[in-house]
Amino acid sequence: MATQEAVMTTVDIANRLYELCKEGHYQQAQEELYADDAISIEPVHAQAPSVTGKDAIIKKGEQFRDSVEEFHGVGASQPIVAGNHFALTITVDATFKGMGKMVMEEVAVYEVKDGKVVKEQFFY
Repeated sequence: MATQEAVMTTVDIANRLYELCKEGHYQQAQEELYADDAISIEPVHAQAPSVTGKDAIIKKGEQFRDSVEEFHGVGASQPIVAGNHFALTITVDATFKGMGKMVMEEVAVYEVKDGKVVKEQFFY
Protein backbone atom coordinates (compact mmCIF):
# COMPACT_ATOMS: atom_id res chain seq x y z
CA MET A 1 0.00 0.00 0.00
CA ALA A 2 1.37 3.43 -0.95
CA THR A 3 1.95 5.89 1.84
CA GLN A 4 0.47 9.33 1.49
CA GLU A 5 2.79 12.26 2.21
CA ALA A 6 1.47 14.43 5.01
CA VAL A 7 0.51 17.96 4.02
CA MET A 8 2.44 20.55 5.99
CA THR A 9 0.36 22.79 8.23
CA THR A 10 0.66 26.57 8.26
CA VAL A 11 2.65 26.30 11.51
CA ASP A 12 4.98 23.71 9.91
CA ILE A 13 5.58 25.95 6.89
CA ALA A 14 6.03 29.07 9.04
CA ASN A 15 8.63 27.35 11.21
CA ARG A 16 10.49 25.87 8.23
CA LEU A 17 10.52 29.22 6.41
CA TYR A 18 11.82 30.91 9.57
CA GLU A 19 14.64 28.34 9.90
CA LEU A 20 15.69 28.82 6.28
CA CYS A 21 15.35 32.63 6.22
CA LYS A 22 17.35 33.23 9.39
CA GLU A 23 20.24 31.45 7.63
CA GLY A 24 19.71 33.33 4.36
CA HIS A 25 18.51 30.25 2.42
CA TYR A 26 15.69 32.07 0.63
CA GLN A 27 15.87 30.14 -2.66
CA GLN A 28 15.77 26.81 -0.84
CA ALA A 29 12.67 28.03 1.03
CA GLN A 30 10.98 29.00 -2.24
CA GLU A 31 11.85 25.73 -3.98
CA GLU A 32 10.71 23.65 -1.01
CA LEU A 33 7.66 25.50 0.30
CA TYR A 34 6.04 27.48 -2.54
CA ALA A 35 3.22 26.44 -4.85
CA ASP A 36 4.03 26.51 -8.57
CA ASP A 37 1.52 29.35 -9.08
CA ALA A 38 2.45 31.38 -5.99
CA ILE A 39 2.40 35.17 -6.22
CA SER A 40 4.85 37.68 -4.76
CA ILE A 41 3.65 41.22 -4.08
CA GLU A 42 6.06 44.10 -3.57
CA PRO A 43 5.15 47.61 -2.39
CA VAL A 44 4.29 50.14 -5.10
CA HIS A 45 7.56 52.04 -4.43
CA ALA A 46 9.74 48.92 -4.74
CA GLN A 47 12.42 48.50 -7.38
CA ALA A 48 11.58 44.79 -7.59
CA PRO A 49 8.43 43.83 -9.49
CA SER A 50 5.48 41.82 -8.21
CA VAL A 51 5.52 38.44 -10.00
CA THR A 52 3.46 35.28 -10.42
CA GLY A 53 4.83 31.74 -10.40
CA LYS A 54 7.49 29.98 -8.35
CA ASP A 55 10.03 30.20 -11.18
CA ALA A 56 9.51 33.99 -11.45
CA ILE A 57 9.83 34.34 -7.67
CA ILE A 58 13.11 32.40 -7.71
CA LYS A 59 14.38 34.54 -10.61
CA LYS A 60 13.47 37.72 -8.71
CA GLY A 61 15.50 36.42 -5.76
CA GLU A 62 18.47 35.72 -8.04
CA GLN A 63 18.27 39.28 -9.39
CA PHE A 64 18.26 40.61 -5.82
CA ARG A 65 21.34 38.54 -4.93
CA ASP A 66 23.06 39.79 -8.10
CA SER A 67 22.53 43.38 -6.88
CA VAL A 68 24.51 42.64 -3.71
CA GLU A 69 28.23 43.18 -3.56
CA GLU A 70 28.61 41.66 -0.08
CA PHE A 71 26.26 40.29 2.59
CA HIS A 72 27.14 41.28 6.17
CA GLY A 73 24.25 39.55 7.91
CA VAL A 74 20.71 38.23 7.50
CA GLY A 75 18.00 37.45 10.00
CA ALA A 76 14.35 36.70 10.59
CA SER A 77 11.96 36.95 13.52
CA GLN A 78 9.92 34.10 14.93
CA PRO A 79 6.72 33.76 12.87
CA ILE A 80 3.30 34.85 14.06
CA VAL A 81 0.61 32.46 12.78
CA ALA A 82 -3.11 33.16 12.39
CA GLY A 83 -5.24 30.65 10.49
CA ASN A 84 -3.71 30.07 7.07
CA HIS A 85 -1.50 33.20 7.26
CA PHE A 86 1.75 34.00 9.02
CA ALA A 87 4.14 36.92 9.22
CA LEU A 88 7.75 37.46 10.12
CA THR A 89 10.30 40.21 9.79
CA ILE A 90 13.32 39.77 7.55
CA THR A 91 16.52 41.78 7.92
CA VAL A 92 19.33 41.97 5.35
CA ASP A 93 22.56 43.86 6.07
CA ALA A 94 24.43 44.17 2.77
CA THR A 95 26.53 46.33 0.51
CA PHE A 96 24.68 46.86 -2.75
CA LYS A 97 26.38 47.48 -6.07
CA GLY A 98 26.42 51.22 -6.71
CA MET A 99 24.37 51.99 -3.57
CA GLY A 100 26.64 51.23 -0.63
CA LYS A 101 25.97 49.47 2.64
CA MET A 102 22.47 49.43 4.10
CA VAL A 103 20.27 47.44 6.42
CA MET A 104 16.93 46.46 4.90
CA GLU A 105 14.04 45.52 7.18
CA GLU A 106 10.67 44.27 6.02
CA VAL A 107 7.55 42.56 7.26
CA ALA A 108 6.68 39.55 5.13
CA VAL A 109 3.14 38.12 5.19
CA TYR A 110 2.46 34.68 3.75
CA GLU A 111 -0.71 32.79 2.82
CA VAL A 112 -0.76 28.98 2.84
CA LYS A 113 -3.12 26.68 0.95
CA ASP A 114 -2.92 22.90 0.55
CA GLY A 115 0.44 22.77 2.35
CA LYS A 116 2.24 25.36 0.19
CA VAL A 117 2.87 29.10 0.24
CA VAL A 118 0.51 30.60 -2.37
CA LYS A 119 1.18 34.29 -1.66
CA GLU A 120 3.89 36.43 -0.15
CA GLN A 121 3.59 40.17 0.38
CA PHE A 122 6.31 42.50 1.60
CA PHE A 123 6.01 45.75 3.53
CA TYR A 124 9.00 48.10 3.86
